[in-house]
Amino acid sequence: MTETQRNVILLGAPGAGKGTQAERIAAGYAVPHISTGEMLRAAVAEGTEMGLAAQKFMEAGALVPDDVVIGVVRERLARADAQRGFLLDGFPRTIEQAERLDVMLADGGRGVTQVILIDVPEDELVERLAGRRMCKGCGKGYHVVFDPPQKEGLCDVCGAELYQRSDDNEATVRKRLEVYRAQTEPLVGYYEGHGVLRTAQGGGKMPDEVFAQVEQLLEGE
Repeated sequence: MTETQRNVILLGAPGAGKGTQAERIAAGYAVPHISTGEMLRAAVAEGTEMGLAAQKFMEAGALVPDDVVIGVVRERLARADAQRGFLLDGFPRTIEQAERLDVMLADGGRGVTQVILIDVPEDELVERLAGRRMCKGCGKGYHVVFDPPQKEGLCDVCGAELYQRSDDNEATVRKRLEVYRAQTEPLVGYYEGHGVLRTAQGGGKMPDEVFAQVEQLLEGE
């Protein structure tokens, strides 16, 4: 792996496996993995100017406005560990956010170098998300297809009953995917137009196979 600066954005629908790949990219390329939720929570905990602004909306159960989110991103990307590169996960979510991120980075003499899309067919996304189960006792996660318990409906660790989270039922999953298609998928065309989009095929593949593709894309192969 080279020392080239990588300012990377990870795109993909819910269930595409972005979290798993983000951890591997961050470790392999020594760049901070910056996810929107963690970034907001950290800013609130640290009492930064933008964190305090975000806290008001989060405590009220409201969406944090773009101006505040952009401010939190600016604070985070100004830190020393992000100067050699960064990995953004969950931001930007809209074209407007992407445009504002471009301006922010350009002001600092930087820019997005690569956008990695993890592409998975919708039916497989639904199968992945709707098949998840959680233990009521210890919280261990399972999947009815990919990682089933030894005894159906019961946790291998503590024997407690397994359940499906309300946001993992098929109807809710399809609604989440509809929102992604409407709000975030247009970013694919946006970054394609900027010449920085690269696609890793995630359908029917194990995480190691997907990461092998991601590495090739990041190395420009």
